[in-house]
Amino acid sequence: MKYSIMVFFLSMATISTTFGQNTDEFFTKADAFFKTNVTDGRVNYSAVKENISDLDNLLEAAKKINVTEANANEYQAFWINSYNLLVIKGIVENYPLKSPLDVGGFFDNKKYEIGGNKTTLNDIENKLLRAKFPAEARFHFVLVCGGLGCPPIINKAYKPETLDAQLEKQTKLALNDPQFIQLNKNRVKISQIFEWYKGDFTQNGQSLVGFINKYKSEPLPEGAKVSYYPYDWTLNEIK
Repeated sequence: MKYSIMVFFLSMATISTTFGQNTDEFFTKADAFFKTNVTDGRVNYSAVKENISDLDNLLEAAKKINVTEANANEYQAFWINSYNLLVIKGIVENYPLKSPLDVGGFFDNKKYEIGGNKTTLNDIENKLLRAKFPAEARFHFVLVCGGLGCPPIINKAYKPETLDAQLEKQTKLALNDPQFIQLNKNRVKISQIFEWYKGDFTQNGQSLVGFINKYKSEPLPEGAKVSYYPYDWTLNEIK
């Protein structure tokens, strides 16, 4: 009996260690991939296509990774990186193109096997991240859709130990970018992200301007009139 119990716990430890090692390796290799192929918020899709094995091997390993909400930082970091990598994968499969919207069903029909799931990009964003962590509005500043209207992709992976700082940094960068938040006297034009996901930014009675001002170094004026500028779906490629 004692032997059986010992074998059980050793097996569980081995499984746990294997998953941990896989996750650590995933973050390390994802970090190297982004460093190699991302510059100033743009992706070198032609270079990725020429050497697609790096991305394919990374995503192949990610099929077997198991993350749970119990370890929220690991879970969120894994799915944020997976989303950004799969956007690149979907674009490279159809490259050259001018916009991810040139591919029918790019976000809502194409299914990928990853993290023990068969899922679409929209489901990663809306079911695996937003639905699981509804209070976390900063996801919108790190999930990169492949268009220039998105906040820029960074040249590193999101990692569990640095995730909160990275979410905070990218949110502040976006909301202090004069192209992302366009101010003209008392009129403000903001991304359609705030229109499409308004509920994420106005929780607990907070206004859109109130959310933005939490992160802006120079707050928007009280009573600012807000409108939305058209989303730019032009591909975020290095030319």
